[in-house]
Amino acid sequence: MGRETGDGVTYLFVTYGLFLLPFHFGKRLAASRQVYIFILSILFLFSAFRFEVGCDWAGYFYQYLGAEARLLMLSADARAPLWWAILYLLNTQYIPYPVSNVISSAIFFFGIHILARRQPNPLAFLVILFPVLIINMPMSGIRQGAAIGLFCIAIVSFIDKRPIRFTFWILVATGFHSSAAIFLILLPLATGAYTKSRIALALLLAVPGVFMLASGDSAEIAIDRYVGTGVDAAGAAFRVGVLVLSGLFFFLFLRKAWRFKFPDDFAVAHLFSMAMIFLIAVVPVSSVIGDRLGYYFIPAQAMIFARIPYLNIGNRQLVSALPYLGLTLMSTTLVALSSHFNQCYIPYKSWLLGFPNSVWSGL
Repeated sequence: MGRETGDGVTYLFVTYGLFLLPFHFGKRLAASRQVYIFILSILFLFSAFRFEVGCDWAGYFYQYLGAEARLLMLSADARAPLWWAILYLLNTQYIPYPVSNVISSAIFFFGIHILARRQPNPLAFLVILFPVLIINMPMSGIRQGAAIGLFCIAIVSFIDKRPIRFTFWILVATGFHSSAAIFLILLPLATGAYTKSRIALALLLAVPGVFMLASGDSAEIAIDRYVGTGVDAAGAAFRVGVLVLSGLFFFLFLRKAWRFKFPDDFAVAHLFSMAMIFLIAVVPVSSVIGDRLGYYFIPAQAMIFARIPYLNIGNRQLVSALPYLGLTLMSTTLVALSSHFNQCYIPYKSWLLGFPNSVWSGL
């Protein structure tokens, strides 16, 4: 059996404690980077070795059970082939189902680390990701969590103006979650030619890209599952709203200072801030689908927030604290009021100190 601990208060104390770390270390970046490695490792263990935690725990278990038959069908249905190949390997080698969470979390946190080490303060970048991205992706939506980790590596390739590498990592991410394919529209900009004509070309490519994703079988499943069902609708709308406000915040208060201080990364911050604002157009269709797409934007959001202390803006200390205050308020509200959160994440259990012997092993 997994070891059980805590309730929603545990998650809040973890969140509050993590948020205090960047302020505690301040400009002591050497010490901050050492603590970053420790916190990264702890969060990996927290995510990878959870037991019966996460809304999709049972759903992925049934995928694990059907992996052998599913892999044989990939010639007709090639969605997420890398994910099914992993489940097939685990199933046929009699490796228990919870190990799939370890693999997914490893991919997620490796990608996060690749992007975090490019930040002036990796610790601040990491802790901002905890209350939304880390809790919801590698701890629940593990396929998309792996895709987001690989997408973070693609972002680094985009910043480095490496279009071939960018394309490669997007395609690998698509092997875990088909939604990642939409970001191939950024390929015309991955060469570093961030011009109005290239942006227009990317927008033109977005039209058939969105159409293909929206008309596929995976979209039908998503629509059946989310649209009109009310699944976590309030929480999803709340998270999308935070992303929209983040995009507006960048354009209204940070854009000019960012372009001056971080010109090499400006295209990423600018593009994803526009994308965050665009999510408002998805909300009338389904706030939950907009929420799922928005998870890809959260690493860029964290990158923007974590760099505020380095920008030449007025009231810098106050502005630097605003993202932490906003995320604290959001986390406290969701834990206190969201039945979805309570059903999915409480109580937290782990098999780190002993492998579970239960039906979930799949053996």
